[in-house]
Amino acid sequence: MLNSSDKQEQQEPANGYIEFDKIQNTRDLGGHVTADGRTIQSGRLLRGANPGMASAADIARLKTYRLDVVVDFRMASEKQAAEASFAESFNWIADPVVVGNMSQEAILPLLKSGNPENSRQFMIDFYRAFPVQYQPQFQRFLQFAEQNKTMLYHCTAGKDRTGFASALLLSALGIDRAVIVENYLESNRHNATANAQVLAQITKAQLPQEMIAPLLAVDAAYIEAALQVVEDEYAGMENYLRNVLDIDVERIRGNYLE
Repeated sequence: MLNSSDKQEQQEPANGYIEFDKIQNTRDLGGHVTADGRTIQSGRLLRGANPGMASAADIARLKTYRLDVVVDFRMASEKQAAEASFAESFNWIADPVVVGNMSQEAILPLLKSGNPENSRQFMIDFYRAFPVQYQPQFQRFLQFAEQNKTMLYHCTAGKDRTGFASALLLSALGIDRAVIVENYLESNRHNATANAQVLAQITKAQLPQEMIAPLLAVDAAYIEAALQVVEDEYAGMENYLRNVLDIDVERIRGNYLE
């Protein structure tokens, strides 16, 4: 049981944002209201950027959530040895969504093309691959929800892989699509400082900001591209969750809605 101070600490702003010392873009899905008027429980489902470099205070705060599992969508190449302290503190499970097309070899031609629309199209194509190429990873993620786990799930910036995972989870819970997109777009606000730092470094390297900016941001067109693939190729989200990923939607709703 959480004590009263823990409960008070977890009363976050309406958008669910949780401020940490060294973990960015972390949010609680609790408080979202479903189409039939039910509410996602607070403190059960957290999304975020990489928590591996968390401070001691961050780790202590995360422990108040009693996390059963932390799901990591990153590749091995995105990790650092300095993340050992976090790994010792939580049940941290790696299930990489391999982003091979985000390699330096793929990005450099974009930066040299001189056309920002190429970068934006790159991201749209990237998102279209999520529901097709990474079904096993997202199925395993949703199976944790079937098992009623209290969890944090993340990638590096908490926006792309985590964004699509959130779209699936919120859809399974019965949240309207417009709210799902709104939740997705919050990453632009919470990653703004980090993105500005990257763009400043790009400028120092004499590379055009306008070419890298679409790769750092989230855009409604990105997540809509992934959701449209679900509609066109898999007969809609309901069928995709139930029959393609073989997920028990009713069980997930019973686990987290009140």
